[in-house]
Amino acid sequence: MSLNLIQILNQENFTRDEIIFLLNLQKEEEIKQLFVKADEIRKIYCGDEVHLRGVIEFSNYCDENCMYCGLRDDNFSISRYRMSPEEIIETAKLISNVGIKTVVLQSGEDGYFDTDMIAYVIYTIKQNSDVAVTLSLGDRGFEEYRNWKIAGADRYLLKHETANPRLYSIYHNGEHLDDRVGHLRYLKSLGYQIGSGNLIGLPSQTIPDLADDILLMHELGVNMAAVGPFIPSPFTPYQNRKHGSVELTLKTMAVTRILLKDVHIPATTALDSLDNFGREKGLNCGANVVMPNFTPHPYRENYTIYSNKRGINDDPELVHKSILNRIQSIGRKISHTRGDSPKLNINI
Repeated sequence: MSLNLIQILNQENFTRDEIIFLLNLQKEEEIKQLFVKADEIRKIYCGDEVHLRGVIEFSNYCDENCMYCGLRDDNFSISRYRMSPEEIIETAKLISNVGIKTVVLQSGEDGYFDTDMIAYVIYTIKQNSDVAVTLSLGDRGFEEYRNWKIAGADRYLLKHETANPRLYSIYHNGEHLDDRVGHLRYLKSLGYQIGSGNLIGLPSQTIPDLADDILLMHELGVNMAAVGPFIPSPFTPYQNRKHGSVELTLKTMAVTRILLKDVHIPATTALDSLDNFGREKGLNCGANVVMPNFTPHPYRENYTIYSNKRGINDDPELVHKSILNRIQSIGRKISHTRGDSPKLNINI
């Protein structure tokens, strides 16, 4: 078994069966070998720098009713909010002022923020600060994507959540995986650096499903692969389901790193919410990105995509300082660049 593991880990590519084998590893020593290999690949292709992305969750309104998400339209238990364009722009300035070179604009699928309003925010942020702008706004119109690229957007994060078409339709109330993948392909054709990713531990999900997630991201040539555990949220259909496994999440991150090599992988807040050392563990098995939350009070408490979100009541600047200390404590360095995709072979 160990010999097979070593042979697989030293291959350039994996078959679906080999990915399933790696995700099914149970012996502590074998899992450690997987993580060590992932860390080696990360160092070779991405170096020791950790890239920070400052997140602004500017609206928790959502027109969708995804089964797992606390922002779903039918959840009447949360207080809805929308930050003004000026508040978003000022928060982006704060992110830039602390030395972070990427601003992530994130929201539910909220049509109130139309094409022109988002374009204005993007353009103004780019004029005010030397930062990359990542959008995470869900499925929007193709013409909107084009206009936002012209306004200055650099990246788009659109997680596919699951590569199983049947489960995708269940989780998203009859929507189709092919449509989501089509949006990702179109975004890439426009010149966006694209990010996708999956949730670990969704109901009815299997290990082969996770293998297909990794293979889909490989096929798409994503620039960021966001792998995080499912955490149930109150007042959703999945509120009483069990959260995803931290260990399986880490194994999925590690296999993703080994196969995709030069992709950015975040150590997610969700992972950190389930394990007090989740970020450190993620950074030690392939991750090279951390995304501190700069959403101001009183808004941040109401961006409840899942329950018990770590740091939700803390001061954003203090959270940032804590993250810096944690990254440095494991011997990693903070990047002072935009952290563009290594695939682009640029460093701005």
